[in-house]
Amino acid sequence: MEEYLDVIDENGVPTGKTVERSVAHREGFPHRTSHLWLVRRRNGRIQVLLQKRAMTKSFPGCYDISSAGHIPAGQDFCPSAIRELQEELGLTAEESELVYCGDMKIVWDDVFFGIPYHDRQYTRVLLLWADVEEDQMTLQKEEVDGVLWIDLQECMDRVAAGTIQNCISLEELKLVQAAAEASA
Repeated sequence: MEEYLDVIDENGVPTGKTVERSVAHREGFPHRTSHLWLVRRRNGRIQVLLQKRAMTKSFPGCYDISSAGHIPAGQDFCPSAIRELQEELGLTAEESELVYCGDMKIVWDDVFFGIPYHDRQYTRVLLLWADVEEDQMTLQKEEVDGVLWIDLQECMDRVAAGTIQNCISLEELKLVQAAAEASA
């Protein structure tokens, strides 16, 4: 059974209409997502956890946000972020542990596996301080091929230079950096 999403207005507020996720992407209906970045401090530096996307997903094999997902119809950002964290990485968190980084609008048009894809996201960017090792995570094989801890500044430099295969927004990393430094 396919997941239903709330169609939203320009401010990210549900309009009362819902559509199947595939319809939202085929037709370009605006919808909500949550992006949750795991960060930790090592050797005086902030590190961020990158997820390597499964080869069967859009942007196959690219490094991406620690954990992210669409907000199912009737749900909100934080509960959805916590659910995705559990599903994708096998980790748990409380809403009170999530740090707000900012909201973004993402517009992306592409073709994946021969099918037109029109993404119109209103995204809540969050971070979670979590000093965990890969062997403490249970990766969802359908979604995640692996994870990588990397110094946040190095990640930003490599994304800007294009020296890491990724689907990460530098603007979003800057939001994460500001919130991490403010909450450290």
